[in-house]
Amino acid sequence: MKKYILDANALISYVTDRNPDQQKKIAKIFQEVLRLKRVILCPQNVLTEFIYVLDKVYDIPKNDIQVMVIDFLAMPGVELVHEIDFPTVFKFWPEAISDFGDAVVASLGVLYKESVIVTFDLKFIHTLKKIGLPVEKH
Repeated sequence: MKKYILDANALISYVTDRNPDQQKKIAKIFQEVLRLKRVILCPQNVLTEFIYVLDKVYDIPKNDIQVMVIDFLAMPGVELVHEIDFPTVFKFWPEAISDFGDAVVASLGVLYKESVIVTFDLKFIHTLKKIGLPVEKH
């Protein structure tokens, strides 16, 4: 079964109106997951970044963020990934991928070979392609 590894910006685009095109694209992925045709792997650091950005950048009340996270984690097909393969992360960071969080996401792309990374970060997309990891085309 195809697995999606989410970057924080994909989650943020899903719950905000910052970019309606991105919101539609990620909504399609969520629909596939809800129909149990796909699985979302969410690295723990992505969830932490998501919470931080909603709180500090979008000033969303913490209780609302809590409900969003609880609902997200309760969705069928969503798996929170706590493990970090540091040797793989350090193969990428800081030379190939300067953002540590992105390097963690990329390391899961190596660990879960049947997966594809979902991000809207154009620089990260370019880097993922350059190092040979699959990226969801948007």
